[in-house]
Amino acid sequence: MIANLKRNLRRHCTMLAGCLLVALVAMPAANAMEPTDISKPVLLVANPKLGEFYGHTVLIVRPVGDDQHIGFIVNRPTKMTLGKLFPDHEPSTKVKDPVFLGGPANVGMIFAMVQRDGSPGGKSMPLMDHLFVAVDEETVDKIIEHESDHARFFAGFVAWKPGELADEVRRGLWFVMEPDSRLLFRDSMDGLWDELVMRTRGAI
Repeated sequence: MIANLKRNLRRHCTMLAGCLLVALVAMPAANAMEPTDISKPVLLVANPKLGEFYGHTVLIVRPVGDDQHIGFIVNRPTKMTLGKLFPDHEPSTKVKDPVFLGGPANVGMIFAMVQRDGSPGGKSMPLMDHLFVAVDEETVDKIIEHESDHARFFAGFVAWKPGELADEVRRGLWFVMEPDSRLLFRDSMDGLWDELVMRTRGAI
C-alpha cells in the first residue's frame, strides 16, 4: 500500500477533483442541528457497533450535491510523515506531524485541510467556517510550504453514493454532531472517539 502511495502521490485526479468541487460556496455550521441532519457539514462519530475499517473513527463530512457526501477520518494518524514521503522536498521534511489516513478512496492522493479565513485557491472547497480542504497538487504544495502550522494532511478520503450516508444514519451506524475545528486540530487524537461517544450518550 505504501509503495502505491509513493508512486501516486503526485498524480492529479481531474475526475475526482470535479466530483469534490461540486459545491464551492462556504456553508457555515448551523447553531442548532437535528441529530440526523446531514444536509450541512457534520461530524460523524462511529457507533460502537460499527466495526472493521470504520470502527472508532471520527469524520468531518459535507454534502456535495445529489445526496452524495465526502469526508475525512480525522483521528487515524499513520506512521508516515510528509518528510518520509517526499524526502527531496525540503518544506515537507519540516512538517513533523503525521499524515492521517483520511479514508479508503484514493489513498494515493494527499489532501491538505487548512484553517484560514478565505479559500487557499486552486481546487479547494470549504468544509465549514474557516476550514478548507485543498485537492490539487499545486495548492497542497503551497500549504506545505507556507501554512503547515495550521494545516493537516490526509491520504485518501471517504465517499458516499447518493442516499448512502442517509441510509447509514437511519440504521444508527453514526452519531451526527456539529463540526468543531478545535476537535479536528487538537494536538493528540488519542481518546477523541471515546470522548465524543460519551458526549452523544449524555445528550441522548
